[in-house]
Amino acid sequence: MRSAEVQRNTLETRIRVKVDLDGSGKSKLATGVGFFDHMLDQIARHGMIDLEVEAQGDLHIDAHHTVEDVGITLGQALAKAVGDKQRVRRYGHAYVPLDEALSRVVVDLSGRPGLVFEVPFVRGAVGEFDVDLVREFFQGLVNHAAITLHIDTLRGDNAHHQAETVFKAFGRALRMAVEADPRASGIPSTKGSL
Repeated sequence: MRSAEVQRNTLETRIRVKVDLDGSGKSKLATGVGFFDHMLDQIARHGMIDLEVEAQGDLHIDAHHTVEDVGITLGQALAKAVGDKQRVRRYGHAYVPLDEALSRVVVDLSGRPGLVFEVPFVRGAVGEFDVDLVREFFQGLVNHAAITLHIDTLRGDNAHHQAETVFKAFGRALRMAVEADPRASGIPSTKGSL
């Protein structure tokens, strides 16, 4: 089983994340931030991973610490679940449209954290959700999953649609990258390690 459970407790948040990379897309999400739960559900469904997230954070201030710390904890869980990366495809990519919006996500299970984030949101918030937190989530995830991630929104006139295409495309790209490659043996790197 390629699964992991990670807890992260700070003075600002208490987070528990459980992930199964070989799941069926089920999610159980309770972050206290409705739009964020909706986005995490996209990762689970489109990534075909089972995902549980419980978070209690200082939402009386804002959602920043909660969203960032969920990204950190999910990154730690993904790194643990993927393990030594034997026989994985390593790379994944996806283009996902939603009406007028279109995003592209490319992932490399490189062992090196790197984020390129080119998402020109058309407004600063979706409801109460500050769209700056999308980048914060992915930065925390990348740093702790030790992956390289390129996210580009190519077009879009609706910030909800822009965000949703990003999370759906990430789920699909991640699914491709962590899939077992039946033709491969060992670690997919000429260095012999990732």
